[in-house]
Amino acid sequence: MSSVPPGAHRAPDGDAFRALELLGRTPYGRVSVTLRALPFVTVARHVVDGGRVLLRLHEGFGYAQACDGSVAAYSADNLGDREDGDETVWTVQFVGTARRFVPEPAELELFGPAPRFADDAPFTPEYLCIEPQFITLHHLEGVPVRRPAHSA
Repeated sequence: MSSVPPGAHRAPDGDAFRALELLGRTPYGRVSVTLRALPFVTVARHVVDGGRVLLRLHEGFGYAQACDGSVAAYSADNLGDREDGDETVWTVQFVGTARRFVPEPAELELFGPAPRFADDAPFTPEYLCIEPQFITLHHLEGVPVRRPAHSA
């Protein structure tokens, strides 16, 4: 019996490399894990460092502690980052074990400035590291950029 969910696959090395390259093009994604058997998803700043994906979350959410040692899913895409005329959509998702860590100064530099506030509280960063496994990369072509319409 396969340990890979239906529809997912361990990307060939070239696809895995491409997936990590695409992750480097967008700064934020979503980390998903279960907490007391209930799923939750939260936003995270990510950077790719070698084959690892490093995440910065707000300590006040309490999610890094919940994720530590657990299998987590991470996903990011370019849905909000496309310019007019760019009709290619990509999405990257992977799973791996999340571990809390204390970043080195060079790793902190990769993240850039942190947000000032999260849910009206001062942003206090905490960090996770995930070594991606079971990477899935999907592309959609011919997807026009849709700008939000404002109502009067």
